[in-house]
Amino acid sequence: MTRPSLLRHFALLLLAACTTASAEPIDRRIAVTIDDLPWQRAGAVSGEVLQQRHEQLMAQLARAGAPVTGFVNEFKLEVDGQLAPERVAMLRDWLDAGYTLGNHGYSHPQIAEIGAAAYCEDVERGEQVLRPLLAGRGQVPRWFRHPYLRAGRDAADREVLQACFDRLGYAIAPVTADNSEWIWAAAYARVLDGEVQVDDREGTLQRLREGYVPYMLDKLDYFERQSIELLGYALPQVWLMHANELNAASYATLIDAVRQRGYRLVSLDEAMQDPAYVRGEGGYAGAAGIGWLHRWALGSQPRGKILPDEPLVPQWVLELAGIGSE
Repeated sequence: MTRPSLLRHFALLLLAACTTASAEPIDRRIAVTIDDLPWQRAGAVSGEVLQQRHEQLMAQLARAGAPVTGFVNEFKLEVDGQLAPERVAMLRDWLDAGYTLGNHGYSHPQIAEIGAAAYCEDVERGEQVLRPLLAGRGQVPRWFRHPYLRAGRDAADREVLQACFDRLGYAIAPVTADNSEWIWAAAYARVLDGEVQVDDREGTLQRLREGYVPYMLDKLDYFERQSIELLGYALPQVWLMHANELNAASYATLIDAVRQRGYRLVSLDEAMQDPAYVRGEGGYAGAAGIGWLHRWALGSQPRGKILPDEPLVPQWVLELAGIGSE
């Protein structure tokens, strides 16, 4: 190597070393939460099919090997208005696997439709099975997840709900990595069960599985950028998913991809230790069902920037799901 080439070579090495030293690694952590237990579409399939799909999801969760907090809608434990022991057994499977269970309301209500007082009654009704089930294992329900992420219409609603949660001993489980996974899942289930006709059923299901993972990763990238814009660092994210057919087929693949992206999977408890969560839902007092990063941005003074170009569900997926828009 000539002297000029040698000098250029060492200069490049020095530049690379300085760049590496100056760039602090991003601490990427994320907590998985799964809503609508025991199953998102519990009334849409037979008991035998439901059991099979539940077992498929549990196998995916085991393969992924990540902490999970699941949120229960107790009306989905019933068949024809009667508590179904086989569905309660599904919750036991979650607990046997070491996962945490929280309350998602009995009927997954819209607070704008029933009001705060009735909403609180629904919260309490939503723990009639859950609380004794956890008590048998020396636990109590600690987390509540708002259906539709809607936390009240105004400050008066929030005051009523806070008193309710304080009395029952609940903390609110936020969502920061929000997404429209439920639309992808609706499309997948409709194709799987023949509710929508396609020329190539297996090919369409594969296309949905293969599109779902990069969509979810793009969403995580977006909310990481939103966190850095708003807070100055990568917040330990809380990720929203549901107990459904798509995750019963793709969850472990998704978690593998997230780990390859540099994320460490943590419990909801660990994620919530971050100081940013101390502010709760922040100053936002509107009725929209939005994640906490956007709530914090809208409620801050001066108002924080909400980043543009949030990834959207492709039109072909919306059409398969039978949904006009996000």
